[in-house]
Amino acid sequence: MKVAKFGGSSLADARQLKKVKDIVLEDEARKYIVVSAPGKGVNNNHKVTDLLAMCHELSAHELNFNEVYKIIENVYKNIVDDLVLDIDIDKILAEVKDEITNGASYDFVISRGEFISAQVLAAYLGFDFVDARDLIAFTNGVLDLPKSEEKIKKILTQHEKAVIPGFYGEKEDGKVKTFSRGGSDVTGSVIASALDAEMYENFTDVSGFLVADPKIVKDPSPIGTITYKELRELSYMGAKVLHEEAIFPLRDKNIPINIKNTNAPHEEGTLILSQCDIKNKNILTGISGKKDFTVINLEKVNMNSEKDFFRKLTTVFESNDISIEHMPSSIDSVSVLVADSYITPKLNKVLEELKIYLNVDNISWERDISLIAVVGRGMINEKGVSSRTFTALAREGINIKMISQGSSEINIIIGVETQDFEKAIRAIYREFYKED
Repeated sequence: MKVAKFGGSSLADARQLKKVKDIVLEDEARKYIVVSAPGKGVNNNHKVTDLLAMCHELSAHELNFNEVYKIIENVYKNIVDDLVLDIDIDKILAEVKDEITNGASYDFVISRGEFISAQVLAAYLGFDFVDARDLIAFTNGVLDLPKSEEKIKKILTQHEKAVIPGFYGEKEDGKVKTFSRGGSDVTGSVIASALDAEMYENFTDVSGFLVADPKIVKDPSPIGTITYKELRELSYMGAKVLHEEAIFPLRDKNIPINIKNTNAPHEEGTLILSQCDIKNKNILTGISGKKDFTVINLEKVNMNSEKDFFRKLTTVFESNDISIEHMPSSIDSVSVLVADSYITPKLNKVLEELKIYLNVDNISWERDISLIAVVGRGMINEKGVSSRTFTALAREGINIKMISQGSSEINIIIGVETQDFEKAIRAIYREFYKED
């Protein structure tokens, strides 16, 4: 048995739903289907979730949202009419509109895209519709995995085949609670975990992960297999194909995830596994990165002899509600990397507190730093990965501002000036992969 999740681009219009139906019915094992709200399509230039958020905003300010809601109605009505479905879409849309008018919560309103989408696809496939409110439980605002799995086993085992809306569940008080955007991936993984599925398939508009961002590297190679650890590293550093929280319910049960393309379903895509003994011929699994960081450099003689130095250092950032991304250090110096969005409004205050609490010999800071992650499970047993990486950057005249390697030894984090970000990624890619 497989659980399959289809993203917004796969449900944007009738043409896409026909592809979804062909995919689902092609494999009898695909019994439980999780769906997102319709994304941008041929006849709609906006994502339904964005439109619903706009409707809530207008309604909350007692402004007329009919014009925006009309766009949403047209998306679903066009799908139902084109597919000639036996479903009272007018009634469903009218009920949602009344809820918005009567002051429904933000989470409730933005979840209605998935709610309606699942009913439409269920009617098209001839599957049962099961509301995610009955399956996904939140406790104290966070996903309650044990409770959710208990409800899923109890309810879904009564349905041979079903379509379930992704993205939301129910709180203790019975009100709707949503995940962060992209959370339909998490819904699918929780269901796959609860039912001990053979595989969790995630259908989107790309054929899996690529070694590098195609906006930076021309025609980068696809990633055939990747481990959960590698995926976490790449996702954290900006590679977004799958919601990063979707791996947790599946990891301990060794349930693989297959990222596939709705528009090219017979392409292999990317297989995500708990462990993988297959060695990448290019050593590296992927390269990703993020921009807009500030690095604060502190110097103090005999810093390492002060037992409370690092506690004081991290306390300053904690008290200012600032997350530390990386903190490479040496005997008499330490560098702290933080996102610009956190530090910018508080920089002067943080610098002053660091001077007072740590009594450092010197403190400096630098903006416009970008981080690049070089990730690969084969790196741990391969000599010369670091030297090849740094040589490739030196060849392009790129100055390295920071180096950090995790204890797992599956990644190297490199800090460069933001102006060199794209050039650095292309240089590393050329070193390990043949670039056209």
